[in-house]
Amino acid sequence: MKHIFTRILGIEVIFTTKVEDFIKHSGPKITYTKQPLQNEFFIRSNDLLFEQGINDIEIRMGEWDGVPCFFESGERSSIPFDIFSASFYLLSRYEEYLPHVKDDLGRFPPKSSIAFQFGFLKRPVVDLWAQKLLQILRLRFPEIVVQGKKYKLTPIVNVTTSHCYALKGPARTIAGFFLDLFRFKLARVAKRTAVLVNPKKDPYDNFGTLIETHKKYSLKAMFFFQFADYSEHDKNVSIHRNKFRCLIKSVADYSVVSLSASMASSQDLGILKEEKKRLSDLINRPVDYSRMRYNRVVVPNTYRNLIEAEFTDDFTMGYTHIVGFRAGTCTPFQFYDINLEVQQPIKIHPFVVCDYAFNKYKKAGEIFNEMDLIYKEIKNVNGDFNVIFSNELLGGTHRINWLKLYKDFLNRYYV
Repeated sequence: MKHIFTRILGIEVIFTTKVEDFIKHSGPKITYTKQPLQNEFFIRSNDLLFEQGINDIEIRMGEWDGVPCFFESGERSSIPFDIFSASFYLLSRYEEYLPHVKDDLGRFPPKSSIAFQFGFLKRPVVDLWAQKLLQILRLRFPEIVVQGKKYKLTPIVNVTTSHCYALKGPARTIAGFFLDLFRFKLARVAKRTAVLVNPKKDPYDNFGTLIETHKKYSLKAMFFFQFADYSEHDKNVSIHRNKFRCLIKSVADYSVVSLSASMASSQDLGILKEEKKRLSDLINRPVDYSRMRYNRVVVPNTYRNLIEAEFTDDFTMGYTHIVGFRAGTCTPFQFYDINLEVQQPIKIHPFVVCDYAFNKYKKAGEIFNEMDLIYKEIKNVNGDFNVIFSNELLGGTHRINWLKLYKDFLNRYYV
């Protein structure tokens, strides 16, 4: 309810379970129960918010003026669906507690979500429901004061591989050189050789260009650096290399720098705390924000670990290879742990697009056609347009010039 009223609509609310207090109140008021008291604004409640634990719930989809909805509330209710139960189901990631087959990286598959199955993954339905509720409330209570939020664009640069060839050390450099030769990747051999002669030519080293681009728009972008020991899934530059350390410190002078947690840290709280401490010590400021490797979130364990490591905000809620609103919203929300029945002190900032979702596209125009639709959905509800760009794609050689696309993206949507 606070997500709907306070965070999305900017309406302050108080709650009571005492009938006499409710009747005494002279301002706008709502009953959320099975039966109305009198003639007041009434939303018939589904059982979900009054249950404990996890149950296998049958979802029956309906429609509210063109917006997909579920948990129908019946004829006597002032609105046709229980907006609070439906929002809770999506925001809490209720379906991710239910049995499901994970992908090869241990992630919840987007195709298992009701949003994908019922075709509303690309719509911020929670925000849309809130706006529809507001329209009906204003008809009943014209005196309602609303302090709505504003549209916000946040480009996020995820740096799990800061350099393609440079700063890798003799062993990794020699191994990579011979591996390219063995695979007859002569272009990579040439590029690797050029970088060895002049490390500033590394294709992934576009940090100066990115910072200058952000300055042009007076934009405080976010950089998430992996700062981890080498492992099977985590192969960034060694954290002990001075040039890498200087790079992170220089980026932190102009942008928000936070932790892109390693795959190893997602399974070991001690490693997570150590990575956070190392990065904090390097940039001489607190590291409060996190992103998980491969956008791997295991609900609720991932967030419990992040809370234990004293992170305040996380930017991992989204899908890598599919565009859409994983939690049904484009507004940051507090994580609720269903097993513990408590709202946790970590704010979730959902992203709607990861650049790898467009890796199969051949033309930038095709990408912007889809981005335009997402932008309109978010702009209509004054939401947060959070997009993940990977350092590898921005600097790599692909059919699409991703660095140019990134600049065009800012020019198009930073309004």
